[in-house]
Amino acid sequence: MADSAKIPVIVFFAPTATGKTALTLELFGSGSLFDFKDKGEIISCDSQAVYRYFDIGTAKPTPEERAAVPYHMVDFADPSIQFGLGEFMDKADELCGEIWSRKKIPVLCGGTGFYARNFILGAPKTPESDEKIRAEVKSRLSELGKEALYAELKIVDPVSASRINVNDEYRICRALEVFYTSGKPLSSFALPDAPRSQYEFLTVILNRDKDDLYRRIDLRVDKMFEEGLPQEIEKLKSMGYTKETPAMKAIGYSEFFIDGLSMEQIKEKIKNDSHHYAKKQYTFMRGIPGAVTVDAEDKSRVAQLVGQFISSLS
Repeated sequence: MADSAKIPVIVFFAPTATGKTALTLELFGSGSLFDFKDKGEIISCDSQAVYRYFDIGTAKPTPEERAAVPYHMVDFADPSIQFGLGEFMDKADELCGEIWSRKKIPVLCGGTGFYARNFILGAPKTPESDEKIRAEVKSRLSELGKEALYAELKIVDPVSASRINVNDEYRICRALEVFYTSGKPLSSFALPDAPRSQYEFLTVILNRDKDDLYRRIDLRVDKMFEEGLPQEIEKLKSMGYTKETPAMKAIGYSEFFIDGLSMEQIKEKIKNDSHHYAKKQYTFMRGIPGAVTVDAEDKSRVAQLVGQFISSLS
C-alpha cells in the first residue's frame, strides 16, 4: 500500500506529437475506454500552453478535449509575463493538493522535460539572486541580444547551454547570473537524486521511434498551417505582441520573425526546430528513479500500470 501521507501523482511525459493528450483522454476522459473515468485531473506540463491566445502554435488541448476531463495550467497566463519553472512548480504543487483533496489523482502530462524532471526531483539548490548581477545581465541582454549571451553561456557553461533553447532568454540570463554570482556553472548544481518526499509518483515515459516521431511532428506542423497559424501570428501582432513577448519566443512562433524566410521556409524551420527540441526533451527524463518507458502505442500496458498504481492507493 502506498504511503497515505503522500499525494499520488501520475506523470505522463512525451515530446510533442507523441499522442499523450489522446492517451490521457482515453484513460481519464468522459469517453474513457478504460476504467479510470473521473479518477484523475490533468495538469499540463507544457511551458507554452499556459499562455492565453497562443493556441494553434502551442497545439494546446481543444475546448472539447478540456471538457472531457478537468484540465489545469492551460490558457491562463498573460503572454507578456515570463512563466518559468518557479511559477510552474508553485502552481503545480498547489493544484496537486487541491485535486487530491477532491479524491482525484493529479495527472501531470506534457512534453517540457525540464519542468517534469524538476517537479519530480525538486529544483537544485542554486545561489540566491544577486539583484546587481541580474540587472547587469539584463542590461547586456538589451544591448547585445540573446544570441550574444547564449554564445557566452556556451563558453562558461556548455552543459547548461546544451539544455537551453537559444530563444529562452529567461533561462539564459538565469544561468549566467548563477555563474557570475557563484563562480560555478549552473549545471554543477545537481538535482536531488530521489523524488520529492511529499509525493508518490508513477512516471510513464511514452516512447516512439525517431522516424515515426518526426513524421508525426511534420504532419502536426502541416496541420497547424492548414488551421491558420500564419493568421494567428498576425492576430497576435495586432494585439500588441511582438518578438520580444515571452510567449512569442517559442518554437512555432519565433520562426515568423526571422528575416528573409518564405512561408514554406518558415514551415520547414518549425519542423526542424521541433525535431531538435523533441530529441532534447527525452534527455531530461533520463535516470528518473522508478520511471517506466512504454511504447506510445501500447495503451494496454499504460492502463495496466495506471490500474496497479490506483489499486496500491487503497
